[in-house]
Amino acid sequence: MTKSVDHGPDIDPISLAIVIPIFDDWNSIFLLLPLLDRSLQGKGLITHLMVVDDGSLVSYEESDFELRSYRNIDRITLIQLKRNLGHQRAIALGLAVASVERQCDAVVVMDGDGEDNPAEAMRLINRCREESFKKIVFGNRAIRSEGIVFRFFYSIYRLFYKILTGKPIRVGNFSVVPRTALNRLLVVSEVWNHYAAAILKARLPYTEVNTRRGSRLSGKPKMNFVSLVIHGLSAISVHGDAVGVRLLIGTSIVMVLSFVGILIVFLIRLVTDLAIPGWATYATAMLLIILMQALTLSLFFIFLVLNNRDNASFIPERDYQQFISDIRDITVR
Repeated sequence: MTKSVDHGPDIDPISLAIVIPIFDDWNSIFLLLPLLDRSLQGKGLITHLMVVDDGSLVSYEESDFELRSYRNIDRITLIQLKRNLGHQRAIALGLAVASVERQCDAVVVMDGDGEDNPAEAMRLINRCREESFKKIVFGNRAIRSEGIVFRFFYSIYRLFYKILTGKPIRVGNFSVVPRTALNRLLVVSEVWNHYAAAILKARLPYTEVNTRRGSRLSGKPKMNFVSLVIHGLSAISVHGDAVGVRLLIGTSIVMVLSFVGILIVFLIRLVTDLAIPGWATYATAMLLIILMQALTLSLFFIFLVLNNRDNASFIPERDYQQFISDIRDITVR
């Protein structure tokens, strides 16, 4: 869609896609759109909103809301998936459509419930401009608003992620991806499991902007303890080979310590008078069990790493059409 827009003397117009995955959250998305439209006012953007329907039980046609006309959102496209895949995979498919079929200059990724504050979207876009569209810009939610139990387990997740992968993770979905980074990201198979972790693994250049959290616009949060565990495991799985190597090193250390322990038991038994009758047999048996378990785990982690290196990968740029049932514009300005 080509149009003439007065962007001002010092702002070059850019074509912007906004990818928003939703699952049975039509109330929130319709409340979000006016707020997002207002935040984009007069910013020199040609904006294309792409709503990824992640297999909702209630379809867009069955929802009670009607789209109004928007001043700064030029087109709204509905991407319907054949089945529910989860937010991370819905994002991967939305990015693929934005790149392959819409040829935009940059893509904003955000959730549709309002917690990714629409008023902060322009800060991320402006930072991307400042970086000459060479870096991905993440919105870093400095303060989480969930309950203390959720925050505790979220901290545990981040700690385990750091220990197992060697990398910290502080960001989520809210981000701006410039065209050059998007082309590279869509051949990263790990984006199928976890968007942010895949960017970290692929070593794509990125920066962070502290953002204020918005309020959920409708309904209750869908992230519960089970969802958090699945989310955390998905993020860690992106680094499966690195995690396998780290755990292999850990089990190897246990094997060495167990072997050294067995030698010490034999030395104490044979050359000193410190041994208690019968203790050497029990200590040796226990250390042998630990040694064999560590050896078994080491073999498992070796095969895990080799299997991850050998698997045929899902490439979003190539394979996205298999999961999409329909792509259609639901409003055009």
